[in-house]
Amino acid sequence: MRYLIGFCFFCVIIIFPSEIFSQDVGEKFTVVLDAGHGGKDPGNTGNGYYEKNISLAIALLVGSELEKQKDIKVIYTRKKDVFVNLFKRAEIANKAKADLFISIHCDAFEKSNAYGAGTFVLGLHANQRNFEIAKKENSVIFKEENYEQKYDGFDPNNPESVISLVLMQEDYLDQSIVIADLIQKAFVTDLNRKNRTVKQAGFIVLKYTYMPSVLIETGFLTNKREGAYLNSKKGQKEMSSSIVKGILNYKTKFNNVQPIGPLNSFQQQNDNREKIDDYYLKIQIASSKNRIPLKSYNFKGLKGLSRSKSGNIFRYYFENTSSYSRAKQFLSMAKKSGFKDAIIVGFKNGNRISIKDYLSSVKK
Repeated sequence: MRYLIGFCFFCVIIIFPSEIFSQDVGEKFTVVLDAGHGGKDPGNTGNGYYEKNISLAIALLVGSELEKQKDIKVIYTRKKDVFVNLFKRAEIANKAKADLFISIHCDAFEKSNAYGAGTFVLGLHANQRNFEIAKKENSVIFKEENYEQKYDGFDPNNPESVISLVLMQEDYLDQSIVIADLIQKAFVTDLNRKNRTVKQAGFIVLKYTYMPSVLIETGFLTNKREGAYLNSKKGQKEMSSSIVKGILNYKTKFNNVQPIGPLNSFQQQNDNREKIDDYYLKIQIASSKNRIPLKSYNFKGLKGLSRSKSGNIFRYYFENTSSYSRAKQFLSMAKKSGFKDAIIVGFKNGNRISIKDYLSSVKK
């Protein structure tokens, strides 16, 4: 069965007054590394190699390199040969309020000539092969107690069950694709690995994470040559280096946006400060049913973010200024960053007012 993949970021223009949340600052960029399988779950054992051992070795190498960066915090779902259920893996990432979740695996196929590295983000499988890969990785839930209740009746063997997986990750899809693509490019350009491209499939370990998340299939243990490579120290070192490169490129990509105009640090702080007893302007860039962390990589690199909530809808804003000309600059920046429906909105004492009322009030 073939599925059409469709995602849509829920955008609404109407704003209602509510509490505003300020952006968190000074936090380390947190990466959760998930070594697939472990303990009683060996993963695939093509040619006598153990997926659980190889995925752990690569994860630990990735972590040791990332930990050399002073502004990066690394958390592991496991650091030894133990069984960790899929729900717990996501829970670890969510509790840490991670910026990235990277799950590392090895592939297997009925034909021994299949080879190459691939990366996956959560989505509806577009073909039977992607479904089989997801089914293999999801089957670990059968080793867990009360899995029917824990995963809301999810059946890894039923293609229809996958449809329910995609909804919770939709707000992070764009960022997930970006990091997956950067890692995939590193595999191809640096290591000359066969490019199995970035794909979407229904991996349950990605469903419950509330951040950009990627599952990596480093290669096929069922291929003798590739299995030997992945089981070697050389292969594990090279694969880990490419994953690290992709992560660092992602971090740089979404943390190097410069402020527009001649704002100095004092002026920018003053513009970003909430003014509950004054008139001010913001740029509304998006709305969603999900509470998205106010971090630049979740908003196409934009900074100076804030958030409000009305009912079950969160609304997201870029910048805060009392200058209409400055607001138009910010609006232009937001649209160039990809938020084509962004608008300028006015506030007085935390309540929305029309731009006409704002301009007439500030002229008095």
